[in-house]
Amino acid sequence: MSRTPLVVGNWKMNTTQDEAVALARSIVAAVDPSSNADVVVMPPYPWLLSVAEALKGTRVALGAQNMHADAGGAYTGEVSFRMLKGLCRYVLVGQYERRIFFAEKDAIVRRKLQVAQQNGFLPILCVGETADQLDEGVGPYVVAEQLEAALDGGARLDETLIIAYDPVWTTMGLVAPPPPHYAGEIVAHIRQTLSSIFTPGLGDQVRVIYGGSVTPRNLQEIAALEGLDGVLAGTSALNADNFSAIVRAFARPSS
Repeated sequence: MSRTPLVVGNWKMNTTQDEAVALARSIVAAVDPSSNADVVVMPPYPWLLSVAEALKGTRVALGAQNMHADAGGAYTGEVSFRMLKGLCRYVLVGQYERRIFFAEKDAIVRRKLQVAQQNGFLPILCVGETADQLDEGVGPYVVAEQLEAALDGGARLDETLIIAYDPVWTTMGLVAPPPPHYAGEIVAHIRQTLSSIFTPGLGDQVRVIYGGSVTPRNLQEIAALEGLDGVLAGTSALNADNFSAIVRAFARPSS
């Protein structure tokens, strides 16, 4: 089944307003307009409007790093789906920093995913194990549990679903990372889990991207992994040349 490649840049808590606009413009200039990949950048919340203006009329889409599931209320510092509607299409859900630093449990992740889908967003559901879980060899079980917890009970299960294998150990672990083919094994496990637990064939329909540390040294090996549709880039997304190289690795000129 043909799936459109997807490359997402999560800028996290980086850039000033001027830096964000400059980076967005540099990415637009560096990305080949004839490639067939969907390209998304996710700046910090304060710069969404400025970056949206810089991206207007281009093929680079805008996404949000997080989203509160309620339409409004007494949630100091939060941004609701209602505030983001019409501004961006993509939104991250369950990213490991939100799970760890902000104590977002499975129930919160599930509700955010469902609300995002109900309001026309394309949520990117992040799943992945910690360094300790990697050492214990339970990564596949952790990923399957996170998928079940997020997708049970009302999620829309079709080709609009996007899964990011975004393991914690890539940036927060003190272990030697496994070889790139391990990511390929988890990607295959994600697809198998989706098809066996939820809907037959679902694993072939959804896009699965990798949120691990992607560098110029391992980019080609990562891009060659079977079944991988793209990357959720962090540090590499803060450099237009590095980010466009990732786009080129996954995209191909459209005929």
